[in-house]
Amino acid sequence: MKFGASVVRTSVAVAVCGCALLWMTGCKGHKRKATSPPNTTDYAGNVQRLDQVSTLPGLRWPNYADDLGNVQKFYNDRDNELAWTRDGKPTNAAMALLQLFEDAPQKGLNPEDYDAEADGQGRWAPRLKRLAVIAQKKDTSDAAQDAVAQFDVAMTIAAMRYFQDLHVGRVNPQALNFDIDTPQKRAALDVATLLNDHVVDADDVAHVAESVEPENPMYKATEQALAAYRALAMEQSTAAWPALPALPSGAKPVGMGGSYAAVPQLWTRLRLEGDVLAEPAGDDGTKGPQSYNADVAAAVKHYQGRHGLQDDGKLGQATIDSLNVTMNVRVQQLENSLERWRWLPDNYMQPRVLANLPEFMLRAYEPDHTLAFKMKVIDGEAKGNHDTPMFVRLMRYVVFRPYWNLPASIIKKEIVPHLQKSGLGYLAANDYQVYKNDGTVVTDFTVHDIEHLRYNVRQLPGPKNSLGLVKFLFPNSYDVYMHSTPELYLFGLYRRDRSHGCVRLQHADQMALWVLHGDQSDPDAENGWDADKVDVAMNGEMNNRTVNLKTPLPVVIGYFTAMPDEDGTTHFFNDLYGYDKDLEAVLAKGRPYERDEVKINPKLVPGETE
Repeated sequence: MKFGASVVRTSVAVAVCGCALLWMTGCKGHKRKATSPPNTTDYAGNVQRLDQVSTLPGLRWPNYADDLGNVQKFYNDRDNELAWTRDGKPTNAAMALLQLFEDAPQKGLNPEDYDAEADGQGRWAPRLKRLAVIAQKKDTSDAAQDAVAQFDVAMTIAAMRYFQDLHVGRVNPQALNFDIDTPQKRAALDVATLLNDHVVDADDVAHVAESVEPENPMYKATEQALAAYRALAMEQSTAAWPALPALPSGAKPVGMGGSYAAVPQLWTRLRLEGDVLAEPAGDDGTKGPQSYNADVAAAVKHYQGRHGLQDDGKLGQATIDSLNVTMNVRVQQLENSLERWRWLPDNYMQPRVLANLPEFMLRAYEPDHTLAFKMKVIDGEAKGNHDTPMFVRLMRYVVFRPYWNLPASIIKKEIVPHLQKSGLGYLAANDYQVYKNDGTVVTDFTVHDIEHLRYNVRQLPGPKNSLGLVKFLFPNSYDVYMHSTPELYLFGLYRRDRSHGCVRLQHADQMALWVLHGDQSDPDAENGWDADKVDVAMNGEMNNRTVNLKTPLPVVIGYFTAMPDEDGTTHFFNDLYGYDKDLEAVLAKGRPYERDEVKINPKLVPGETE
């Protein structure tokens, strides 16, 4: 059961009796707001002293300034009662939280962020021991009371961090220049009320934690894949898998009947990740092929298909390098993907359109979240500042037969060199048109005029237009959009970072039909959008025709280097733009992470994307 918006997604900002410092001064007529059973207020003064400052010594990350207001609200709403001990002993809910902290790697999180360890209670062990001694001796000294309060506040801080990390992720993607509004999503989670009313004294804390996780089947599948690859990583670390030997310098990829001395090791490696779909006839699974036969080639091809490699069944050096990537790296990729799923705002958690950049693939989903289709895409070239960013936006309109207005930079860098080499005829041969600022077409001009930007240049609508015959716009600060392309041969490549930042579609006509047909109030209307009407719009004579969508579609331009596929397998892709590396560098620095809104500074130049 998911908790309602009044619990999980209400504003943190609550005015209480008009008292700005209620946790310090109190307020006449103040009523306890927490719905959990009352607890002792004997330690109220100790708690108040602790939550007046933004650091708590003894924590792995003592600075909790980002959550100070949440901690104060939490204790104010319960009249500064203790939350996590009763009669001197940790509550069942507290012990359940400690188990969640210890099991944080199962969620792709770091247990040290919550003062635990993957194989133990970490900093909590001495705290629990101290509580036991205090209870046993019935110690009422000031030091003992401080220790009890410190345990309580530490548990509150760790719990808030855990639930927020699980709900919205740890890193603000805006700090990485990705336009995704996690600060707003974080602010909508009333974590103080969530803990007070649904975690303190709860019978099933793990169920509450699950309720704040993203509701997306691919997120759940990624979490399941993480468990499998963590087991493989542990197996690899204990068994010391040998690396597969490289091919001799200059050697061609090994095909069926070819020679590769490490075929038995290769077969074992392929079997571990499930790429051996069927054991050879007569093999009990212990011996395996001894030569590079059809069975080995089939398993290699299956592996290649899962790793963004050319799936020809031939063992080249790129495939060997991929096979030698450690399982710990695959675990990290899955953890990065879980982090990015958590960034998505609620209205984008089940997007209608999802483009996964390192996969070079787009998925479209029906309103009931079932898969409508997949298609190949081309995204920004991984050099020259053409990296396509991760962001979310609403698709609002479709433009058929668009003009491409060339920015000054492309005129100078790309058009002028062609003119200097081939002459002015290059423009007409490629459907370029020269015009003035008022739109008047110019026919008498020189290369010098173009080079010094005396006139503008645009490419006419039609089959040669670089934007193709249709584009899909979801306005954003990067000037990134989706469009068709005349360069269809590029979709035959397994690595397709060939654009200036935009996302080119393999089957733009299919996308146009799906978008516009589904946008109609009556999809079966005779005068509605169908395949013929889309064909006329793309290949007819009406240029620059804009169709506004009645219902904008949520679009996610995503970056998941580990992705569960619809066939039940897990796919991995190269860190095309280094975004994984950037994320891992921020996480490695530890808390506090950036939470405030950060202004996006696009690297892509408006007008240069295509």
